[in-house]
Amino acid sequence: MSDAPEVPGAPWWRHGLVWMVIAGPASVALAGAVTVWLAVSFPDPVLPQRVGTQSMGAQADKSLLPALQGRNHAATPPAGR
Repeated sequence: MSDAPEVPGAPWWRHGLVWMVIAGPASVALAGAVTVWLAVSFPDPVLPQRVGTQSMGAQADKSLLPALQGRNHAATPPAGR
């Protein structure tokens, strides 16, 4: 055994690695809280139902079709051309 007196280590808050380990989860929790605050404070507006689609003509009818039936509506020329 050694005759040298035992030197106590530094407290845990004096080690930089501890703060690096704490900073990762803390920053994620803070970012999540900010995201929730933004979502609650500035909600996206609800879009109104389409009104007057009959006045838009055939293009409006094609855009309301299900995907398998109307997916090529952009490539087809409008009626009357």
